Amino acid sequence: MLALLALALPAQSELLIRITEGADSAIPIAVVPFAKSGTVPGEDDISQIVRDDLAMSGEFKTLPPERMLSLPSRGENVFYRDWNMLGQRYLLVGETSRQGDNLTTRFELFDVNRQQRILGETANAPVSNPRALGHYISDKVYEAITGIRGAFSTRLAYVTMENAGGSPLYKLQVSDVDGKRASVRLESREPILSPAWSPDARSLAYVSFETGRPAIYTHELATGQRSRLAAFPGLNSAPAWSPDGRSMLMTLSKDGNAEIYRMDIATRALKRMTNHWSIDTEPNWHPDGKGFLFTSDRSGGPQIYRMEADGGEARRLTFGSRYNARPRFGPDAKYMYYVHQRDSSWHIARMNLDNGEETVLTRTKLDESPSVAPNGRMLIYATQQGGQSVLTVISADGGANYTLPAASGDVRDPAWSPFVR
Repeated sequence: MLALLALALPAQSELLIRITEGADSAIPIAVVPFAKSGTVPGEDDISQIVRDDLAMSGEFKTLPPERMLSLPSRGENVFYRDWNMLGQRYLLVGETSRQGDNLTTRFELFDVNRQQRILGETANAPVSNPRALGHYISDKVYEAITGIRGAFSTRLAYVTMENAGGSPLYKLQVSDVDGKRASVRLESREPILSPAWSPDARSLAYVSFETGRPAIYTHELATGQRSRLAAFPGLNSAPAWSPDGRSMLMTLSKDGNAEIYRMDIATRALKRMTNHWSIDTEPNWHPDGKGFLFTSDRSGGPQIYRMEADGGEARRLTFGSRYNARPRFGPDAKYMYYVHQRDSSWHIARMNLDNGEETVLTRTKLDESPSVAPNGRMLIYATQQGGQSVLTVISADGGANYTLPAASGDVRDPAWSPFVR
């Protein structure tokens, strides 16, 4: 079935958001409704976007505006005693104004206990995109308090599937991390699988069956330009960009067995990375590009292995369970995240690669496709909830989570973008 392409079709099937659990140690913060001057759009309130971002991280507990004793917009109007009485550790105030086609927000962050300002800045965005401004402020506040770069301005890619006219309709979509501003980038009656971000967050690679056979495509998001990268006889699957963006690991069975290959994107030259009678698949690059993880059944069942980029023997990393698959490095490569079977359930687990310690992070029964936020603080995966496939985001230690179900149909195969450079 011919795929229907679009640079950015109107937002549809937007993900909803349900925060289901926060961390017990969440930091109290009051985000005061920002003052407004001029004709500022009201449908996307910037201070509410910041409040929602911080809350969904699980690391902050935001104060409802109706409980606030005052609504200052400048530091000189802040009375620390009021916020101490309310048990707040941090306070964010600000004001948004409109000048022509631009929005400008001046914001200040205060440490209530120390009674001092720790952040003050002015930020701008087009009036058509107030959410970008809100996410930017959230990133700055998050970093000022935790010392870690915020990931609220990054994006998600995922695939939705719904019945349309009695047959499945697949859509590759891109949205903000909170599920808002979703846009369809590819639509097809045939399956779309395994979206993967380029390291500069400007392109996606994915597997499409639009010709009736699997093929790997790259897709430049700004222009909609596509390129078919691999369409060999047999299997073409599991694309994974190298950290420098110049090559891609993929699984091909063109020589009779499913093996991992490395393709130079510019020349299309292939190098075979694995050579074994087993099925080798689901590669994931180490952040330094010197090695990669992959799934193989060479031990009798799916397990995770590590191999250096220049070749050599594969080293098995997972034991103690008959099924471990879909490995993903964290951004600092200290941890590996993967699908782990325990009893009759499939969970998302984390392994400390320094000592091999394994921690099961999820409690649902059919979890798959983990993807790690670029700051390493959150993890998204697909699971089943009420008979529907949904996306769930958890903190990297499993201590907080929120769910992103599609407005209709199923949602699967999430991929968290890198930081936008």
